[in-house]
Amino acid sequence: MRTDPRARVERWQTDVPTVGGPLEADAATLSAYTERGEELLAALPARYDRDGAAQHLADRIHAACRTARDRFVGRHAEAVHAALTDGLRVHRGVAELAAAAAEAFPGLVPTGTQLAAERALPQRDKEGREIDQGLFFRGLLRSPSAGAHLLESMRRPTARAVELLPRLRSEGGLNLGPVALHCDAGVARLTMQNLHCLNAEDDAQVAAMETAVDLALLHDDVRVLLLRGGIMTHPRYAGRRVFSAGINLRDLVAGRISFTGFLLGRELGYVSKLVHGLRLDDGTDAQKPWVAAVDTFAIGGGMQLLLVADRVVAGADAWFSLPAAKEGIVPGAANLRLARLTGARLARRIILGGRRVHARDADAGLLCDDVVPPDEVGDAAQRAAAELDSAAVPANRRMLNLAEEPTDALRAYLAEFAYVQACRLHSPDVVAKAGASA
Repeated sequence: MRTDPRARVERWQTDVPTVGGPLEADAATLSAYTERGEELLAALPARYDRDGAAQHLADRIHAACRTARDRFVGRHAEAVHAALTDGLRVHRGVAELAAAAAEAFPGLVPTGTQLAAERALPQRDKEGREIDQGLFFRGLLRSPSAGAHLLESMRRPTARAVELLPRLRSEGGLNLGPVALHCDAGVARLTMQNLHCLNAEDDAQVAAMETAVDLALLHDDVRVLLLRGGIMTHPRYAGRRVFSAGINLRDLVAGRISFTGFLLGRELGYVSKLVHGLRLDDGTDAQKPWVAAVDTFAIGGGMQLLLVADRVVAGADAWFSLPAAKEGIVPGAANLRLARLTGARLARRIILGGRRVHARDADAGLLCDDVVPPDEVGDAAQRAAAELDSAAVPANRRMLNLAEEPTDALRAYLAEFAYVQACRLHSPDVVAKAGASA
């Protein structure tokens, strides 16, 4: 007679392993335990075919495996990271680090095969494998040594930017698809051109932005960056410039927003590079001031960028918002950065209450420096860039950013963000809200 699935799960759950031995022994125990969990999970119907009882069992299986993983990484984070980076001598980004961890420590994070299977599903039908990546990176980022090394690794130039740099120097500009880059008279103009979706952010746009930021920071002749939205082809805003509509909700519902490539990689990648600079091979940082020119609106991730710009120029008809409560996810590092600009009360109204701030509002000056007629945004942004083109500006902005956002404070925030955002990404309310808004 076959054992009832509930009884098998209950017996297995009582044996969640503790940790306390050497790395290799605890890793073997974790691998055996999670392998059994996968066997129990495979005996259930696929998620999109489960009834309530089967889904409850699946949730218990995932929860027990995550408890085991959390215990393991909580004890061995530094040793695991050292093993994956050859004692901190190898610099790996989050996606590469997660892939290496899946191979070196079976059961700790999802495999490439598991992630590919998830990627093919809409968000509502996923198992939530990326939550295990969130646990992993929370453990690494909580460690001062592993976390600091990861932050530094993520601020290194991408291979694509290094490859494209000679072309940029010779041609003066590049079209990277979702972002165009043009360098002239010491200014690198980055134009967001995800035109079909009002410059909403997706995996491809984040990758292109990181390449463009790297190129601008690496180019010796560039002294200031200027970021602006392109002219839209979307019927509702055809012929108008738009800064950013935030996360692409259609891609979120379809399951195409990735954790390492977008949600965590964006914060540790190009956004951190804009704030703290590009880490070069000689141990120095390439830092340059930058201007955000806002046309029409800056929503979600678009508004997050304004919090780290050195100068913000906005059209008088523009508005800004962080619709975290509506979308159900955490607005990147805005929870770390917004209050120091606006104060705690206004920050809570914006993040928790979804308040829109219009450029003409009395408190909009806390978010933007210059408000000009809509047809003068380009000229005003160019003047702002010229004002930042001074030899002493990079050194002073570096000291400002160190004072406002110390590395350890950023690391501690991103540690908790990694897990919380991964959980939010797979929460039922997020899927429901995103589906209603897309």
